Amino acid sequence: MGLESFVGLLQRANREGWGIPLFDIFEREGTDGIFAAAEAKRAPTIVGTGGHIFDRPGGPEFMGYLVARARSATVPITVYLDHGDSFERCIQALRLGFTDVMFDGSRLPIDENIAITKKVVQAAHAVGAGVEAEIGHVGQGSQYESFGSQREGFTKPDDAERFVAETGVDILAVAIGTAHGPYRGEPKLDYELLAEIHRRLPEIPLVMHGGSGLSDEQFRTAIRTGISKVNIFTDLAQSATAAVQEIAAREHANIMAMSNAFRDAFQSRSEHYLDVFGTSGRA
Repeated sequence: MGLESFVGLLQRANREGWGIPLFDIFEREGTDGIFAAAEAKRAPTIVGTGGHIFDRPGGPEFMGYLVARARSATVPITVYLDHGDSFERCIQALRLGFTDVMFDGSRLPIDENIAITKKVVQAAHAVGAGVEAEIGHVGQGSQYESFGSQREGFTKPDDAERFVAETGVDILAVAIGTAHGPYRGEPKLDYELLAEIHRRLPEIPLVMHGGSGLSDEQFRTAIRTGISKVNIFTDLAQSATAAVQEIAAREHANIMAMSNAFRDAFQSRSEHYLDVFGTSGRA
């Protein structure tokens, strides 16, 4: 076990009707919590970080740390680049040992998105890595009341079919009513749209970005309807922040207690999602 591409894991989840969370992470305490959750639940887990980490001091070293941690795990762990915004970013991640990458060209015209995604797929497949890409566009939760009700950016099934056929992408992220970050308004998912995309692309694992803020039942319904991977970050970050604030308010607060609370919050919430998605015990 240990470091493993998400392609085979998600294909299995797609066939068997359960899901795998992607937990985004940008620092070590949260990383420790996520890995502890995966081990405790004996669950395959995807750990991701964004391309902007390359530009932070120590960023590439942190990415290397994720790979090293995954190699020593006793459950399958994917280390994945989330929302890579260029071909070059994706290649950088692969050179650091990431198992898989996402190229996010969802803001581009479809022809340009297809062209760059195809290039990333060819490069990644040459080194045994998998690729996720997005068709349609998942917006920001702070703007949800405007774009959610207008169905702005929702994935068109015809575009999804064309995109997969022309790029050879392994995993497809779709826009069905979720959003990144905290929601302004109540998230409403279009399960009929999801079912149609899954009907047309039954062998392609589908991804739902913007999972934080959904109910457990919304997650379960999405997974039953065709979602195999769900991206989570905001809930983990908010839960960890609240835990640290609680410690900080105490009379004898100290930095070690805050660090432990941050890690424990990441572990607790990660374990929750592994249970809800049916990932626990699948390692």
